[in-house]
Parts: sequence; C-alpha cells; structure tokens
Amino acid sequence: MPGAPDGRDGRHRRREPASVLRGIVAWVRRWPRWCRRALAALIAVQVALVVAAAGYVAALDLPPDPDPPQASVLYYRDGHTVLARIGTTDRTDITLAQVPEGVQRAFLAAEDRGFYDHAGVSVRGLLRAVWSNVVSGSGEGASTITQQYVRNAYLTQERTVSRKAKEAALALKVEHRFGKDEILERYLNTIYFGRGAYGVEAASQAFFGTAVSRLTAYQGAVLAAMVKDPTRGDPAVDPEWTLNRWKWIIRAMSEAGWLPEGAADTTPYPTVAGESVTAATIGGPSGLITDRVEDELAAAGISRQQVRTGGLSITTTLDATAQRAATTGIDEALKDQPAELRPALVAIDPADGGVRAYYGGDRGRGFYDDAQAARPAASTFKPLALAAAEEHGISYRSYYNGTSPRLFEDRGGAPLYNLDNLQCPICPLDTAMVYSLNTPFYALAEQIGPRLIRDLAVRLGVPEKYGDQTTLVDVEGEPSPGETRADIAIGRYPVTPADLASVYATLADGGVRTPRHFVESVTGAGGRVLHEYAGTGTRVLAAGVAADVGAVLQQVVAKDGRVPGVTAAAKTGSQQYGTTTDSSDAWTAGWASGLAVAVWIGRDKPGPIRTSGGKVINGDGMPYAIFKKFLSAALDGRKVAMLPRPANVGHMDKGDLATLEDPATTAPGEVFPGPQKGDLVDRKLAVGTWRERVARLTGTLDKIAAVEGTDFAVSLVDRRTGNRYDYHGDRGFATASVVKVELLAALLLTAQGADRSLTTAERDRARKMIVASDNDAAVRVYAAIGGADGLRSALHRLGLDYTAPNAQFGLSTTTANDQVRMMSALTTAGGPLTEDSRTLILQLMSQVNADQSWGVSAASFDGEQTALKNGWLARTSEDGHWIVNSTGRISGEKTDVELSVLSHGHATRQKGIDKVEQIAALTRSFLGW
Repeated sequence: MPGAPDGRDGRHRRREPASVLRGIVAWVRRWPRWCRRALAALIAVQVALVVAAAGYVAALDLPPDPDPPQASVLYYRDGHTVLARIGTTDRTDITLAQVPEGVQRAFLAAEDRGFYDHAGVSVRGLLRAVWSNVVSGSGEGASTITQQYVRNAYLTQERTVSRKAKEAALALKVEHRFGKDEILERYLNTIYFGRGAYGVEAASQAFFGTAVSRLTAYQGAVLAAMVKDPTRGDPAVDPEWTLNRWKWIIRAMSEAGWLPEGAADTTPYPTVAGESVTAATIGGPSGLITDRVEDELAAAGISRQQVRTGGLSITTTLDATAQRAATTGIDEALKDQPAELRPALVAIDPADGGVRAYYGGDRGRGFYDDAQAARPAASTFKPLALAAAEEHGISYRSYYNGTSPRLFEDRGGAPLYNLDNLQCPICPLDTAMVYSLNTPFYALAEQIGPRLIRDLAVRLGVPEKYGDQTTLVDVEGEPSPGETRADIAIGRYPVTPADLASVYATLADGGVRTPRHFVESVTGAGGRVLHEYAGTGTRVLAAGVAADVGAVLQQVVAKDGRVPGVTAAAKTGSQQYGTTTDSSDAWTAGWASGLAVAVWIGRDKPGPIRTSGGKVINGDGMPYAIFKKFLSAALDGRKVAMLPRPANVGHMDKGDLATLEDPATTAPGEVFPGPQKGDLVDRKLAVGTWRERVARLTGTLDKIAAVEGTDFAVSLVDRRTGNRYDYHGDRGFATASVVKVELLAALLLTAQGADRSLTTAERDRARKMIVASDNDAAVRVYAAIGGADGLRSALHRLGLDYTAPNAQFGLSTTTANDQVRMMSALTTAGGPLTEDSRTLILQLMSQVNADQSWGVSAASFDGEQTALKNGWLARTSEDGHWIVNSTGRISGEKTDVELSVLSHGHATRQKGIDKVEQIAALTRSFLGW
C-alpha cells in the first residue's frame, strides 16, 4: 500500500535517487584531493576510450559477404607446373531450420553459451587477448560465435591485438545488421571441420554419411568438438582428445538443462566414419606430398582452412623431373611384385634442404606415409660411425679385427656375424664399409663410445625424439633402456627414410645442414606474400670428414654398380628378420653432387621381404636398383660436378688388432668367406629308400662307436614326413643342462595351475637358465617347482616317463627319445602346456648365447631356424670324462625336425662338442630331411 513502511520495523524507508547521489558525492568529497583527481582522470580516460571505440566502430564498414572458398594450387619449384590442387568443393549451405535444436545447442555449449544474450563481443575475451599479446605474446583469448564468424568470413587467422580489435568492431556491426538466428546460420555454414568439409552439412556427410537434419544432439557434439582444432579433433587422428572434448561439451549441455544429467558418462560415443565419406582426395604419391605441405604451412602459421579455402598459390621445392623419376622408378621396380612390399623414396637438394622428390606411398592423402615411418637403418648408419671416428682422430685406413663371429661385452653373449660370415682379419675401415662388415664397426663404436655416434646423428639430421620416444636408444624390454649401445653402428635403431635422406644431404653438402622443407613461398589470392622459406645452413661436421666419408662410399658404388652418367657415393643396408636369413628392411642411401636420396623397401609390419620369384630382398638388390635409376634420371641433362677428393683425416694407428689372436695369417684387407651353416652335411649321402638310408646311417654310427670308444644315442622325428629314427634312443644318459628345458616347462605348468603368468623375476631366471645356461638360476627354478618330486610330476604330465630326476638336476637321467618327446610337447597343440608357454620356451631356445649355440645346429642350413638346448658335464665317476648333449628343433620352409644327441666318455669338452656336431650332421647327411 502507498506509504507503507520500507523495512521490517517500519523505520527505514526507500531513499530517492537524488538522495543516494548526494550521499555518494559527500562521501567522495571526504577523500584526499589526489584520490579525487585520480578518479576524475580514470573516468575521463574511460569516457574517451568509449568515445574512441564508438567512433572506430562507426567508421568501420562491414565488408560485403565473403566470396565462396577457393582451391589452393601447389606448383612445382618452377612456379608454373601444377603439382596438385587443394580445395574444398564439399560445401552445401542450409537454413538454420534444417539443423536440429540439439545440434545447435551443442555448438552453443562448445563455443558460446551466452550467444543469445550478448551484443556480439566477449569483453572478457577481448581483454584476455590484449593481456596475452602484451605480456606473453601468445595471442590467446575467447571469441563469441559472432566473432568467430567475422574472423572466418572477413579476416585472417593471425593473432594480434589489431586483428582482435577489428574482429570485435565487425562483430558489433554484424549483430546490428543481422538477427541472432541468421548469424548462427551463417556461422554453421562457414566453419571448417576438417576432412575438406566446409559447413555443418558437409561435415555431417563427411563424418556420419547423412544429412545434418538427421543428427542427434550427441552426434552434433562430435562435430562441435572439431571446431577448436579441425585436424586433431578428427576422431581418426586423436580419438582420446576428441572423446575428452566431446564429454566436456555433453556435460556443458547437461548443466544448461539441454541433456539429462550424467549423459556424458552414460551415453556411448557416436560411431564416426574412419575416413571422409564424401570428400574427394588427391590420389597417388602427390597426396602425401600435399599432406606434408599442409603440415609445414600449419607450423608456419597458415591454417589448414586457409590452405583449403583461401585460393593460395604455393610454390613447392619439388622438381617435376625428379618426382617423375621417383614415381616411374618405383612403379617399374614393384611391377608384378608381392603386394605386401612397401617403398619409400626421399630426395633432397643438399644446398638448400628442399625436397626434390618424395614417395611415401601411392594411396593418396591421409594414408600412412612410409617415408615418415621409423625403421631400423641397418648398414646405412655405418658411414655415421666412420664420421664420428674421424672426428676423434681415427682414419678410414685404420685396421680393425673383421673376423666373424665375434663376441662383444654388451651383447649378453650373443655372437655378432658379418653378412655371409665373411672374414677380414686385418681390415681397413674403408674395406669394411665396402663389404658391409659388422664386426669392425661394432668394435669401432665400442672404442669411441656409442653416444658420440648418436650425438653426430642428431647433428646431421635425426630428431631428438619421435613422438615421446627418444631416438637412437634402447626402449623398454631391450638391454639398456634409455641408453645407446654399439648397435647404433650397425643400424639397429630406427630412423625414417626422410630423416636418413636429411643425414645424407648434410654429408653431401660437406657437413653443412640445411633444414628439410617442402615449401618455397606462398601468396594469397590478391598476390600478397604470406610466407617465404628463409632457412639457412649450419656447419655441423668438418668438410674434410664429409669428403672422406664420400670417398669411401664411392668405393661402395664401384663395387655394387656405378650410376650411369653420374659420380655417386652410396651405402646399402639390410636389416635381418629375426634369426632368419631374410631381411625385413632394405635400404640404399647416397648422393651425387646436387641431390641426396634415401630408398627403403619393407612391409607395413616387419616381416620377410622377397621378390615374386622368392629371392630375398637386400639393400644391394631392389633398393640399389631404384637408387641408381632414380639418380641417373633425376640428374639427366644437368652438369653434375665431381665429388670432393678425400682429405685423409685422422691417424692409422688406432685400430683394434690387439683383439686378433693371430694377425700374421692373412694379408691386410684380404676378405674371404668363413665357415657356413651346413658345412658338415654331405647331401650326396642321402640316396635310396628311407630304409636303405637308415641302414647306412646305423652302420656308420656303429663304426664310430666301436673305433672311438664313445657312447652316444640319437633320436629324430621328421614332422613333415612322419619318419622317425633312433639309435639307442631308449638308453639312459645323464642329462647335464638339457634338463633345463624340462625345468622351465615344470615352472610354467606350476604357474598355469595357479592361473597366473610368470613374475618378472621368474621370467628373468628362465631367460638366464635357457639362454645363458645359468646354473644358479636353474637351482632356484628347481627349488621353486618342488625339487625332484615336482619335476617328476611335471615329467609325467609331459609324457617323459623315461626321465628320472635327481636331487642335483644335472645328474638326472634321460633318453634321446624322451628329449624328442619334450620337443614335440613344445610344437604340438593339445598337451598340458598352453600356446603361450610353448612359445616362450621355443623363443628362449632360439636365442641361446654364442657359447651355447653349437650342437644340433650343425645339421641346419641358411634360411632355417634352430631352437636348442645343450649341456655338458665332467664326472669324477667317469675318470673326468665329459658328458655332452644337444637337443633341439630345426625348422624352415621344407624342414621341421626334432633331434637329440646324447653322449658321454669324451676326453675333453671340445672333443665331445665336435663329436655331437659330427653325429648330428651325419644324421642329416644320410637321412636327407
């Protein structure tokens, strides 16, 4: 009622505005004079800013509606030959009424929840942008949907205070001219979503294969998540980032009351197409080139949206002649070859770092790029070891021990072989390079320190990391995680073909490294220059060292085949596949004056690489043929300078011939073949029927036993034919260390019974026990399985009823037939051991150390795999004579046998080993399996 009291007790009444104002004025008058003056100045500044801002907005005209997006053109380095066109033709404008309300709300939740309440500008975002530019230079700051529309429709993507101010002013103009619904409609039709999709309708088709009018709010949130980062936001690129962003949007919609509470945690993420349903792609090798160009421009501040819609003219570094030579050479080399073979080729101009030819695959853009995939570089890394050695005063003419095999301390007892077991006892490093010998370069790496080679590799062009993984170091599960071992000298660590090309380009330019790049310049639709490459070279290696490496690699070319019309330097490399004689990665890398190139052949996932005719592909085969043809064609018609003469850096007296037992037996630089697998086998003896061959073998073994006075037994099962053979196969012998296979089987059976895997400690003991034949580890395993009683129980389950455990495991007795039964239990399904258990035992048996790899392996040939366990024991009860046993499996394309040779009565251990290998080889010689 009028006149009613204002307050709980009627004593306080509402004060008139004039009275309030007079009170404020009186309060301010009580301030000190300097405070009153400061306040007046602040008010005057604010009024002036408001007046200036209003004048700026009033003076700024809203541009006409933007032109439709235009494709950008990529040119070869000549600036006029078209390489490819990148552009979005995938755009269909729709009305806001065609966008479901839930989809609209998803964009509002993601980008501007107060869209319908503000006048077009986020004051907080504008102030944040000013602050971040002034203080940190980051250019951050939130934008309203209106501001985003203005930026996409009328402005550039640069992040500066002036652009932000202009964006805010134009946003106010847009809000004055158009209604909120029309602004939202324009925004949804102009925003870029990735996959070449421009506008929400095109995005709906590209990601869901359907019209936006059929999308749910949850599908709309998927599209809204991509606005922040159209590349990373693609679920096929970074699904974790996209899922987290999607859940954040769903929670925001729930908070606004647009979706049920908890929807983000109870609603499954919508199914999205793995690749664009609609957008046309650039096919062939050019597709991946356009991807790399986009990556480079994005890093330079030119957005992918600008590239795809801005009508840019992009001059690349690619050379039309070189690119044609790369594509033609690879196509011809792989014609009618197995489909699983994958090639890569990267060619770089050493003088400026420009990529002149690039082949990472032929499936088009967006697909896997083999030129960017890290693979073991094999022997193409030996030149880096040589360069590092010369930096430390070691000449390429220094002599190293090139015998094969050799044992090195950090290889855990595993022998290192040269290819084809070539021998070069007194070996100059240049000769070792020409014949691609492993043992001299491994010794060199140990001598100077592997880390120095890694440091040089990084200087030459290998990045410090691939993703989160440090390059050129052991990873988890390898002997020294985080450390670089001497394996770097023989290329066991992976690098990408592109980075290897950069390394060789640095060597080719005399040790000057210039960053690899694809783009020379970019101009906008109006002719304004947006980007120009400005990289410069940096000396990272002495010119004399680079010249020496080039001179040595010219010797490699002289041996492997000269490049027609060109003086070239090159190194081939082949990464061994497992323990086979196949390769999984085959390389050639090298250069001529003006062009460095790396060529790789391999598979998507590591596996043996062979031609359609079954021939193993090594670096000096298909990759070298591609290298020669490419280099000759790419440089055809150009005047190519000679490569620099050697500078002869370093001294010749720093080799490792002290490790050579008898250096006087061969001449310096002499290379000759060493013993080969299967040398003891005489296949001419395998004639006649199986029965006839068995009779001859038995007669021969009888003579050996009678004449030499040794006692032995042989058992064999040929799983391929079903044939069996035994010579005293049921006679009992002390097991020595071959029983360690049964100990591991018993341990695995114990773990299986408890429904668990082996612990880390158990796996470590198992490896030591089998691979290194470590007795201490075996004693602990024996105790863990319950000693003799536990082993006896396991043997019964395995069907080894003629093997009798002893308290000292090595004095247990067994038969050759039981040992073959043990091997059968490891290769046959349906027994008590699981597949994982069988696989583990066989893997360890195939990785035995050098001093454990004798025995039945003497009956194997190149291309066959051997999994074995050997044992020896000297017994006082036998006058110190030796027990020597060998059991294993030999497998290959046409071979799958289980063989055991048990023996005792040998005067020395070596004589026992020799006898076991002779018997194993005779078994194959006569039986011919």
